[in-house]
Amino acid sequence: MQNLLDPAILFFVFGVLAGLVRSNLEIPAAVSRFLSLYLLMALGLKGGFALAHSGFSGEVLHSLFCAVLLALAVPALGYLVLRRLLKPFDALAVASTYGSVSAVTFITAVAYLERNGLPYGGHMAAAMALMESPAIVLAVLMANHLRQARTAGSVQLNGGGTASLGGAGWGGGGAPGNRIGHLLHESFTDGAQLLLLGAMVVGLVSGDAGKAAMQPFSGDLFKGMLAFFMLDMGLNAARQLPQLRGQSPWVLLYAVLGPFTHAFLGLGLAWLAGLPAGDAGLLMVLAGSASYIAVPAVLRYAVPEANQALYFGLSLGLTFPLNVLLGVPFYMQVAHAVLG
Repeated sequence: MQNLLDPAILFFVFGVLAGLVRSNLEIPAAVSRFLSLYLLMALGLKGGFALAHSGFSGEVLHSLFCAVLLALAVPALGYLVLRRLLKPFDALAVASTYGSVSAVTFITAVAYLERNGLPYGGHMAAAMALMESPAIVLAVLMANHLRQARTAGSVQLNGGGTASLGGAGWGGGGAPGNRIGHLLHESFTDGAQLLLLGAMVVGLVSGDAGKAAMQPFSGDLFKGMLAFFMLDMGLNAARQLPQLRGQSPWVLLYAVLGPFTHAFLGLGLAWLAGLPAGDAGLLMVLAGSASYIAVPAVLRYAVPEANQALYFGLSLGLTFPLNVLLGVPFYMQVAHAVLG
């Protein structure tokens, strides 16, 4: 209940309500973009300052290894389940969306830990960055495999007819290999990721002196900026709710239970790796989140055969509110109850 009374969460709820009553309240796209970049920069600085204070250790490497393992396992397992419920390209897109991570959910979890005075490792921001791209890479490679399989089947059925992969969902001209390379390059050099990692390096190098100098920026302003951004996310979440109408109850159930299943998979890895409770809770949050911005933006061009309203509506309209309102405090309480 205390989490629901946090101003950032209350602004999210207010945004959802404003969207549901079809208010004309709107955050300009440029402002929303600035807010997201600010939050990533502030988060990277906080992580870098914390890492400069604690230093590198085996615990840090264990956390990063668990993050990468989850980033590969979650989309693969999700696809195995979803292909029984959806068309192949839709299953791939939804699995990739849920296999990546949400920076906003992670930032909300960090704010929860700080508000409750619970320790966590600054290196978990790097874990978040590492977990974003594998799902995109898997989606691009798997989508190409599905297209080749579909083309091969078409050739057999049509008695040797030809088909062009370049025209099969890759936006027209250009060799498929070049298009794949371009998308992979984008996934690894995304500006938001680079800003997060760059800010972390700045915090690591500048240390305590940098922390004191940047306190008004990365500390004092953080909560207000987060509340403003959560208002925008609430408005966006409300706009996605109509996309859920007519969807299979089993798919909706995956959007509810899948994140909790992924989170407990993260808890198991954290327990095996001997991670502290705060880091384990953040790993659960990352595993249980879904991408609401980066992956849907890439999938729109990488997997145009998939229904964008489906994977974007499920992640932003259902899973994001569920995680922000209930998931974050639940994951943290479970992690601290299990790992102490």
